[in-house]
Amino acid sequence: MMPDLNTPIVVMLRDNDIAHRILPHQRAATTILDAADQRGVDPRQLVKSMLLRDMGGQYALACFPGTASVDPKKVRALLGCRRMTCVDSTHVQSITGYSPGMITPIAVLGAMPIFFDPSLSEFEHVNISSGSPLAGIELAYQDLIALCQPVVADICREGTPSS
Repeated sequence: MMPDLNTPIVVMLRDNDIAHRILPHQRAATTILDAADQRGVDPRQLVKSMLLRDMGGQYALACFPGTASVDPKKVRALLGCRRMTCVDSTHVQSITGYSPGMITPIAVLGAMPIFFDPSLSEFEHVNISSGSPLAGIELAYQDLIALCQPVVADICREGTPSS
């Protein structure tokens, strides 16, 4: 077990008295499916967070089930901006402070709009990154919603498996 995991994400959950469970990995997870397998959870319970940017430099974080993919056009329509693209993985860390695969909505709170696809609510508990490649965090979906106050809207590509 990892009793001393004190990433900013874990600290924020603790400071806000949000019940959570650390799910340690045997080794650094390299993909969503690998992380789900190591945590012993359904990959759809993993909250995948994708950093998007419009032409004017507006960022947004799109969160959706681990088995789905985001449709940047849907996020763009919600924000009313012209063109929205996924931020190149080489720039993600300088913008969020986290490497790709370790971003959570908690990590960008207050810095940009956060969008949750409604299909995340299919499970009572969801998994987010702990900020370390060696563990994930399980918490109640409703607690994550209450903390992050995202816009809940359909942002997934059609035809991606959501169930």
